[in-house]
Amino acid sequence: MISLRARSVAAIGALALLAACGGVGNRGTTSGFVSGDGSITRVDAADREKAPVLEGEGLDGKPLSTADFAGKTIVVNLWGPWCAPCRAEAPALEEVASEYASKDVQFVGMLTRTKDPASAIAFNRKFGVSYPSFTDQGGKLELAFNDSLPTTAIPTTWIIDAEGRVAARVIDKVSASTLANLIDDVQKSTA
Repeated sequence: MISLRARSVAAIGALALLAACGGVGNRGTTSGFVSGDGSITRVDAADREKAPVLEGEGLDGKPLSTADFAGKTIVVNLWGPWCAPCRAEAPALEEVASEYASKDVQFVGMLTRTKDPASAIAFNRKFGVSYPSFTDQGGKLELAFNDSLPTTAIPTTWIIDAEGRVAARVIDKVSASTLANLIDDVQKSTA
């Protein structure tokens, strides 16, 4: 017969396992990341914090820096090829990136939690993603947003205004129309 103590330990262990596999903490995912809640944060122009200057290596192995895009609106997308919402939003991001390229908007990806850049390159090829991406294995670039609008999920998209300030953030996949509207709002508020 199992002792009361053993049953209690087993019950606590089962509850801990259930808590780890579902609920608010990870939105019911089982793929090892926290999915977003779809929240959109807009920051009034007067209240915007300076954006971090992101510097590192691109997927092509060459140096990449957001400083090279100073004076433009910059859209930074945190993603991974293993992330289902990232796959879902990739066509929308590329659509808006192409549409806004002539409107002083630069898109930049921030690859996270992916050891093999070849899988990210294949992802970009499959979805037709033409803008550059940083490789951010240690999460250093992601953490650079902690002083302005930190993230809690993948994907996350930030919009940096032409004055180099964090103007908006979307936590979760974003549609082309929502992203285009946010970029338009940011550009109007900065003009």
